[in-house]
Amino acid sequence: QVQVVESGGGLVQAGGALRLSCVVSGRAFLGYAMGWFRQAPGKEREFVSAFSRWTGNTDYADSVKGRFTISRDAAKNTFNLQMNNLKPEDTAVYYCAADPGGWGGRTESTYGYWGQGTQVTVSS
Repeated sequence: QVQVVESGGGLVQAGGALRLSCVVSGRAFLGYAMGWFRQAPGKEREFVSAFSRWTGNTDYADSVKGRFTISRDAAKNTFNLQMNNLKPEDTAVYYCAADPGGWGGRTESTYGYWGQGTQVTVSS
């Protein structure tokens, strides 16, 4: 059974930074592609960033490009999302998702496993 667990959310002032972590357990970690999505109050869930297992490529939404960085720590079975220069519009529940097929991407239906979400609040 695969479990996906996020951590690292919290309250930060605009311009600050947070690091989200996502631990995947239960199956071969290295075979997964990972994605981060977020959902702000009253809005649809949206793509934030993804890492493809097969190409090693990373992808970012235009709104976070240059500020957020996705990375993998294979030794710890962990994916991280470093978020710098945070803005109030980054306030949302952030979800980590795992694609056992290894491709990842921007489409939610690609991902078979989801975490419970972690709240990020950026004050102005």
